[in-house]
Amino acid sequence: MPASHLLLALAIVAVWGTNFVVIKLSLASFPPFLFAALRYTFAFLPLACFLPRPKTSWVNLCIYGLAVGVGQFGVLYYAIDGRISPGLASLVIQTQVFFTIGFAMFFAKEGLKRYQAVAVLVAMTGLGIIALHTDATTTFLGLALVVFTGFSWGVANTASRRAGAVNMLSYVVWASAFAIPPLFAISFLFEGGWSHMSHSIGSAPMGAWAGVLWQSWGNTIFGYSAWAWLLSKHPAAVVAPAPLLVPIFGMGASAFFLGESLPIWKIMAAGLVIAGLVVNLFWPSLRERARQYF
Repeated sequence: MPASHLLLALAIVAVWGTNFVVIKLSLASFPPFLFAALRYTFAFLPLACFLPRPKTSWVNLCIYGLAVGVGQFGVLYYAIDGRISPGLASLVIQTQVFFTIGFAMFFAKEGLKRYQAVAVLVAMTGLGIIALHTDATTTFLGLALVVFTGFSWGVANTASRRAGAVNMLSYVVWASAFAIPPLFAISFLFEGGWSHMSHSIGSAPMGAWAGVLWQSWGNTIFGYSAWAWLLSKHPAAVVAPAPLLVPIFGMGASAFFLGESLPIWKIMAAGLVIAGLVVNLFWPSLRERARQYF
């Protein structure tokens, strides 16, 4: 991979990782589901006026939009709003890898390999350590909610794979339209009604609006479209390891900007979850290389 492409991959995972700090800071001005609704409003407009609808079904776009918009980020914002620390959220959401594997087993009838079972057990041990250390900053409910966001991300991954060869930027933009109505409806029903929504929008400082645009354009538009471009230029095996750095950026940024502590148990949990992801991703290639030498 050329150095410029490597730097682009690092920029993407840096945006995705530090994004959790941006979420936490912006939630001081916006309730979580309103914040998510604004994110997807600006992800949809104005680009939808210039990008043609991708050549996939409306049902597929709806499933992806609801899964990633409501199930992943709407619930993630709700969890980070006082129920789990941003650094741990950036780690736990990586369980999406294992949900994606599970959906592939169900829909494509792919069998569970032995190394995949080991990877799941290792990662679940890390989650177990987190569950044993719940406190005021990381509750069991927050942990469960972020695991659910991993499930939703797995649903979104499955939908995007079944969409076929489409323009990923156009796909993400048009799918965002399906996230907007339910997110605004949830905010209206459970976050104080129109008066509270309008007050939050009218009184939010420029920094909070910068957070919304960072979510819409930095995380959604730049992150997903640049990632799709890299995947089109290089084999998936070359590009796929990069997201393993997301929890590193997430936990590091949370420690630096928010003062989130990094005790030994948290480092151990992170090591186990990432180890599980590494085993799942690299074991087949490592086994083939070992066979060549032994």
